[in-house]
Amino acid sequence: MYLFVQVKKLSTIASMFNRQLLVVVLKVSVIVIAVIALYFQDFEILFSGILTTESTFHILAVPLIFAFLVYRKRKMVNASLQPSEIHKSTFQRYSSSIIGTALCAVAMLVYWYGSNSFTPLEFHMATLPFLTAGLILILFNPQTLKHLVFPVAFLIFLTPPPSEILFSVGSALANFSAVASNAFINVFGISASLISSDVGPIITILRPDNTAIPFNVNVACSGIYSLIGFTLFALVIAYITSGKLRNKLFILAIGIPFMITLNIIRITVILAIGYSYGEALALEIFHSIGATVLMLIGTFILLGISEKIIKKPAPITPCPTCTTADPKNAETHFCYTCGKIFKSSKNRLTRLDVTKIASIAIVTILLLSIQAPTFALTQGPAEVLSKTVQGLQVSNQKNMLPDIDGYILRYSYRDTDYEQTSGNDAALVYVYIPEDDSKFPIWVAIQIGASPTAQHRWETCLINTPLARGSPARVTQFAFHNVPISDNPPMSGRFFAFQYTDSKNAQAVFYWYQTATFNMGGTFQKRSVMISLITYIGNEDMVKDAENQQIPVAKTINSYWQPLITWSAVSLAISQNSLILSSVTAAILVLLIIYTIYLDRNGKRSLLTLYHKLSTQDQLLIIAVNNVDNPSSTEAIAAEYQKLSSLSVTKQYVTQKLKEAENNGLVRQIVKNSQDNPILIWKSQLKNEAIFQK
Repeated sequence: MYLFVQVKKLSTIASMFNRQLLVVVLKVSVIVIAVIALYFQDFEILFSGILTTESTFHILAVPLIFAFLVYRKRKMVNASLQPSEIHKSTFQRYSSSIIGTALCAVAMLVYWYGSNSFTPLEFHMATLPFLTAGLILILFNPQTLKHLVFPVAFLIFLTPPPSEILFSVGSALANFSAVASNAFINVFGISASLISSDVGPIITILRPDNTAIPFNVNVACSGIYSLIGFTLFALVIAYITSGKLRNKLFILAIGIPFMITLNIIRITVILAIGYSYGEALALEIFHSIGATVLMLIGTFILLGISEKIIKKPAPITPCPTCTTADPKNAETHFCYTCGKIFKSSKNRLTRLDVTKIASIAIVTILLLSIQAPTFALTQGPAEVLSKTVQGLQVSNQKNMLPDIDGYILRYSYRDTDYEQTSGNDAALVYVYIPEDDSKFPIWVAIQIGASPTAQHRWETCLINTPLARGSPARVTQFAFHNVPISDNPPMSGRFFAFQYTDSKNAQAVFYWYQTATFNMGGTFQKRSVMISLITYIGNEDMVKDAENQQIPVAKTINSYWQPLITWSAVSLAISQNSLILSSVTAAILVLLIIYTIYLDRNGKRSLLTLYHKLSTQDQLLIIAVNNVDNPSSTEAIAAEYQKLSSLSVTKQYVTQKLKEAENNGLVRQIVKNSQDNPILIWKSQLKNEAIFQK
């Protein structure tokens, strides 16, 4: 009989645990499914070319790091799932869901605004952390979001680095690394000289046999790719390092300069190997010790440095109450002495939770029904590409572009050198020769790759990169603006006119991005495409004529590629007005937050009035809560209260009094982080009032 009772009790506990776990899993699943569904096409584009583009290779680690960070906070999250809602107005009780809904609305409206911009992928991924935070507020509460704010914010690293910043910083690092490496190699007695070029600094070493070997220190050699990945891990190391904020900042302060130094050492070693053993072995080692290996080496060294320099916090002293007491038979669900939680609070699925989950599911389905592709999805010209062991081959060059009245279309060449340096599958060049001699010939460059991140923007290469190296821009800019080339689906191209500073050669370029589905021998595969129209003009006065000639050609080419998906009237209306809608929604969000803060401050003023109506002994209890240093456990408060009142009290009595004060809203229990373990402490709601100062 006794055994039967014990088994039944264990079954009941297990059933309760399973129900609580099921509720949490259900809510988390709703958030994960909603995010993946809404951002699926962005993830598809982002991860499709991630292994072939060094600038985005670090993104592979972001989901794994995010999962690790959330796992570390699992206990804190579980302890904060049901905060006290006592003495809150109706708006305050639902403010978390209201603010979360507004935050999700802002995120999605900015998402739609990005869909109608020149850089949709960057816009979309930048909204991901905000949508995730909003969903957490809706299904959980602000305390849960507080513990998950770093993992959620970490999702911003899924955003591809803007090419302007990437190449600007990379060029500056390349120039700095080249100067430092050249100086070091000369110190070691190796003859080397450094010159600047359009493709980056070039270090030329003179071998013992008097042969010269040039090494180009371009963006790929600058260490910018390894620095991005290293920054991710340095942030995580700083975050999980225990101790004061200055310790965390110290890790970041030494980490980034250390990584730059490590890259300089790598370049210097490669130069030394090239001097002793030749160019082939040096380049082979360069490719072996790429961004990923360098990042891992730097991360492990930084971990070792942080372990040696930063003093670890003292281990938590075992609580005598917890070690001797039986948690199952404890009078409360937490320890009086240290605040350790014995039993998790009951977390059941309420009608409100069901309503929220159903609402999120319905809204997600509605958004998916009107959502448009990140890049305009088109049907590429049929049977023009084929896969071979040598890579992507062009089987029918002429079908890539349409015939246009008044022009003769000719295939010019395939830029295989650019394909190797950029990582694109194909780089094809065509020319439209006008039958009217008064018009300009229009050259068409088509870049086909796995991801748009591998396709560099014109202004980045000609202006941003040289400036970052400390050199003047290679061109003088005449015009720079975006021009729509399609109403449905909405597409914009970028017009960029310039003149090279070292010559009178002037050009007008109009380019745009899209995603195309190519038929490769019976199989359909998506590829990112960048199309550039290039016109050679005489001077700035011809810029407008070149633009007027290029825009109709761009629209014709875009139509020839046959858009597969057009936007609905609702999609177009939202996208075109998303800037206004998101601004209004963001303003409403700010007002909601301000109103919530106002209600909280107003509530504390009313609590001050209530405090003055308490008896002297009860007032001393509130003062004791404020006087106790962290952690303000029940035992510490009891000791302080006994000192103030000169009364002998028990912890049970103080707990009862604290519960009464909590019911009146004067104090509340909060979950505090103690080395990623939750403990319950008491906090006064009137701590900042002058009357309670020590």
